[in-house]
Amino acid sequence: MNLPNKLTILRVLLIPFFVVAMLVDGIPYNNYIAGIVFCVACLTDALDGHIARKNHLITNFGKFMDPLADKLLVCAALICFVAMPELNFPAWAAIVIISREFVISGFRLVASDNGVVIAASKWGKFKTISQMIMSILLIFHLDVVPYYTLLEQISIYLSVILTVVSLVDYIYKNKEVLKEEK
Repeated sequence: MNLPNKLTILRVLLIPFFVVAMLVDGIPYNNYIAGIVFCVACLTDALDGHIARKNHLITNFGKFMDPLADKLLVCAALICFVAMPELNFPAWAAIVIISREFVISGFRLVASDNGVVIAASKWGKFKTISQMIMSILLIFHLDVVPYYTLLEQISIYLSVILTVVSLVDYIYKNKEVLKEEK
């Protein structure tokens, strides 16, 4: 197994540690631990793709597992945010973001069945970056800092907007995948 794939597996293995740190109040400095674990997981995401492309180590396992690992990390974070009333994270935002991930996964599956590989778009990358920033802000939840809560709320709405924009862009650019063959 190559290094990028090991980094992807590491990202998946970090998820339970992140969730425990987020949700178990008895752990001293749990939000800081969760934040560090989340940031390390995000770094493995950036690093595994960079190493795979640079060293021509792209594998079928990586093509499948890397986006799945990303979705698992983001969905775990969103569920934690909804479960923590002090974060004031709206359930509808989690539903929109998670729904987009399901739609795109289904879309990619249909494309794959048709022999089409769909690359990530700039809107998808913006969406991912905004979700990671939003998550980091919410994980650390420095509500003693003036306007921090406002910044968290802005990041939530920005992430939802970019999620919807990236979905529309993705479907529009790849609508031919859904056309029935005659």
